[in-house]
Amino acid sequence: MSVRLTYIGGPTALLEIAGLRLLTDPTFDPGGTDYPTPVYVLHKTQAPALTAETVGVPDVVLLSHDHHFDNLDHAGRRMLERARTIVTTEAGATRLSGHAVGLMPWHTHEIPARDGRTLRITATPARHGPADGDRGPVIGFVLSLSDQADPLVYVSGDTVWYDGVAEVARRFSPQVVVAFAGAARVREVGPAHLTFTAAEVVEVARAFPQALIIPVHVDGWTHFSESRADVERAFASAGILDRLRLPEGGVPLEL
Repeated sequence: MSVRLTYIGGPTALLEIAGLRLLTDPTFDPGGTDYPTPVYVLHKTQAPALTAETVGVPDVVLLSHDHHFDNLDHAGRRMLERARTIVTTEAGATRLSGHAVGLMPWHTHEIPARDGRTLRITATPARHGPADGDRGPVIGFVLSLSDQADPLVYVSGDTVWYDGVAEVARRFSPQVVVAFAGAARVREVGPAHLTFTAAEVVEVARAFPQALIIPVHVDGWTHFSESRADVERAFASAGILDRLRLPEGGVPLEL
């Protein structure tokens, strides 16, 4: 396996695979920034571990959705202008620049890697909260190399545990799962959690029994109702703490 992951903060991580640099949901605004909407205000509490300038120009941005500030903030949106390719939802692609590729779940986009192989990016289903709500379309991503039978990475995007995630597990056996956790809750839109709870991350680990689990999007914003410590306790209680990797900001993980 040849994957390097550097956690930047919130939902943002840099993945390096086969010479390609892939960035998940870019958020690079400073800590203390407020994001008012007609319904609620999101508040960012932590600065990114790396600046956008330090990260440089990514080959691919994996954008689970473009319509929430905690997945695409102001500086992250500016980064999209420099990214070589953006892979996102079909709705998001229509709102972004001409180099955005919109995918429906289970559809695939291929990127030539620098070592002669091909990186396959397959969109996966995601549900951003309870089934009776409409928070706009979201996707996750499965990353595979053309010369390997099993995928390398599954990036969940903002989702809860539901049948769509279980179907990803039935179709793919990735070596790493990047799980968007934190049990996000926004009081103004209801009490339900909008991203994985710690207990649901354990369910993810059970559904992907061969994978290392890396939780992200679990700190840095006031609307997260659970912490990294909650995830760690849940894995310890389940007896699978060895499956968990809690990334430190700015420190590369060789996977």
